Amino acid sequence: MFFVYFVVGKGGFMAQDHFPQQAAPSKLLDDIRRMIEETRSKVAVTVNAGLTLLYWRIGRRIAQEILKGKRAEYGKEIVPTVSAQLVPEFGTGLGVRNLFRMIKFAEGRRSAESRSCFP
Repeated sequence: MFFVYFVVGKGGFMAQDHFPQQAAPSKLLDDIRRMIEETRSKVAVTVNAGLTLLYWRIGRRIAQEILKGKRAEYGKEIVPTVSAQLVPEFGTGLGVRNLFRMIKFAEGRRSAESRSCFP
């Protein structure tokens, strides 16, 4: 049920909407809570999978395109440079140490290129 009633304020009478407060049925609340928790879980799994793929792709890109798989000394120079340019924009997750971890991750998962989860 919906009510409109008037209250006296500084400017005179003012209309205010009023919906009577009722306790929501527990089944309704339980269903809504379940939907929220299910969605949170699905989002977490999706985000984790997306980040794993991103880190693998970053490592592969650095190893294959910048380092050419052979130029370790050049890599020791270029990775800190790349990191210094990415950290201000994307945060410390792309620090030098993490970029080298991404390279190792990609090198250790070369066979994953043929799997559908790693393009």
